[in-house]
Amino acid sequence: MTLPRVSTVLLSLAVGAGCAGVKANPASSGGQGGSPSGTGGTSVSSGGGTTGAGGTGPIHTGNCNNLECQQTMCMASSCNVPACGELEGPKTTLSGYIYDPAGNVPLYNVAVYVPNQALAAVPEGLSCQKCDGTASGQPIASALTDSTGHFTMDNPPVGSNIPMVIQVGKWRREVTIPNITRCTDNVITDVELSRLPRNQSEGHLPQIAFTTGHSDAIECLLRKIGISDSEFTNDAGSGRVHMYWGGDLSSGPTNSGAGANSLASGAQFASAATLWGSPTKLANYDIMILGCEGSQFAASKTPYLANVKQFADRGGRIFDDHLHFGWISKGLPPWPATADWIGVGTDLGDVTGLVDTSFAKGATFSDWLMTVKASTTKGQIPIVMAQHSVSAAFPPASQQWIYTSGATPSVQYLDFNTPVEAAAANQCGRVVFTDIHVSAASGDSSHPETPFPGGCTSTTKSPQELALEFIFFDLASCVQNVYDMPIPPIIVP
Repeated sequence: MTLPRVSTVLLSLAVGAGCAGVKANPASSGGQGGSPSGTGGTSVSSGGGTTGAGGTGPIHTGNCNNLECQQTMCMASSCNVPACGELEGPKTTLSGYIYDPAGNVPLYNVAVYVPNQALAAVPEGLSCQKCDGTASGQPIASALTDSTGHFTMDNPPVGSNIPMVIQVGKWRREVTIPNITRCTDNVITDVELSRLPRNQSEGHLPQIAFTTGHSDAIECLLRKIGISDSEFTNDAGSGRVHMYWGGDLSSGPTNSGAGANSLASGAQFASAATLWGSPTKLANYDIMILGCEGSQFAASKTPYLANVKQFADRGGRIFDDHLHFGWISKGLPPWPATADWIGVGTDLGDVTGLVDTSFAKGATFSDWLMTVKASTTKGQIPIVMAQHSVSAAFPPASQQWIYTSGATPSVQYLDFNTPVEAAAANQCGRVVFTDIHVSAASGDSSHPETPFPGGCTSTTKSPQELALEFIFFDLASCVQNVYDMPIPPIIVP
């Protein structure tokens, strides 16, 4: 995908180089002055280091620790030290685009930072992951990606082999930037340095429970965003996506366990009842994705309503696809009161979805859809075979993101934080509901006779698949009030 050069609007922090610390900088004496000689920035790749020349201004003076000692003074005018040849000379910056694991789609609201210490392990299982700006490794420079997937990080440390962390929720990857030149913009051009991990050998992925439904091919979308096939296993495997079979749990898996109830390797999926019926098992997962089953199968879900609500209330993330709306509309209070759930309404067919831009993240979503070419008209997105299960969201309990108007108003995508009944400061989980089917426009299928991933045949993404990719990574991110804008990781002074 060719991306335009844009003026980046980021919520990045203005980070001073820091004139305090506990360790004297061995390079603080004898620094070389002079003016920057580089123009237009430098190019950073994984194979060739940098091109172009940078300035020869002084780096950090005073006390510092580790990579902090390699930061320039370009942003520290309050320290009254000449920087890059001038008191407030050209900044040292690191910039680029951050992509999904496949390296194809730029992502919004991804944290990018330079740690000053070794990273702690990402916590496994349910946890309350709030957007409080904290990050592992004591960041000394940070930024967030904008609606084009672009970031600009102020004042990264200069020199060779600089670590950089890419993180959204429990997706985390640490890469090494070959070289950063002072007093210029260092532009990352190698996608391999600026994408999320595809598998556990590259970084950390959230633990995902996926229940198949045979009526939508969301599992194929997970492959398209770049998750390696090796990460799809049954619940006895070591992959980060554990597959379960859903549907009518009283009658056994469709077609006696073949096809979408098994992997191409022959490994069989466990029943979704083993997942939903055990709070202990549910607590092992960060995200639960529930693929549409073609019917509500209420009798198969009613015994587990309390367990699923508890999962979300404790910090779990749930993606409800179409006929899984029963978890909400027939769930425990106050979930049914989050929206006007009408049940199985008349299919809307092919429609133009409207993006709710009345709140800041909704407006950003609209911009992002234009960036990835899911929209050709801002604020609109084509939807193939739209469903109609909910007529209206009820803010602030829930927020619509995509909706339709006219004779039959509907909500195609909404979400809410959990516990719904708790104050915003005490909410840790999130539930997403969508009436947008992936398979309707993708060309993929989830047939019982085809072992996974045999039904995943297409390689491109439809507009509604791109919208669901945004939803997926937003669901995986830290939890905050939907009306607040994200903040980058806090810089440790």
